[in-house]
Amino acid sequence: QVQLVESGGGLVQAGGSLRLSCAASGRTFSNYPMAWFRQAPGKEREFVAGITWSGGSTSYADSVKGRFTISRDNAKNTVFLQMNTLKPEDTAVYYCAADTDFRRYYSGSASTQRYDYHTWGQGTQVTVSS
Repeated sequence: QVQLVESGGGLVQAGGSLRLSCAASGRTFSNYPMAWFRQAPGKEREFVAGITWSGGSTSYADSVKGRFTISRDNAKNTVFLQMNTLKPEDTAVYYCAADTDFRRYYSGSASTQRYDYHTWGQGTQVTVSS
């Protein structure tokens, strides 16, 4: 059973940076894709960034491309989201998610679809003030 714990959220001014971390339990972390999603008040949870099992391929939502970077350290069972040039519209609860379906182990790409991720962290609040 995989468990995910996010950290690193907080309050930052527009233009600032934050780095989110997600620590995973379990021995198979290096087998599966990981992703970050976010949910703003009154809105649907949306894909932010995804990374394959090896870290060799990443994908981003258009709204964060060029500003956010997803990475992972399989030796430490951790995935990161570096967020630069933050904007007020980035304000949301950010969730780490794991695609632990064994049929997608070692996949060459990370899904952008929420329904492919069955394991979620508790979320961490990011607030960007203008």
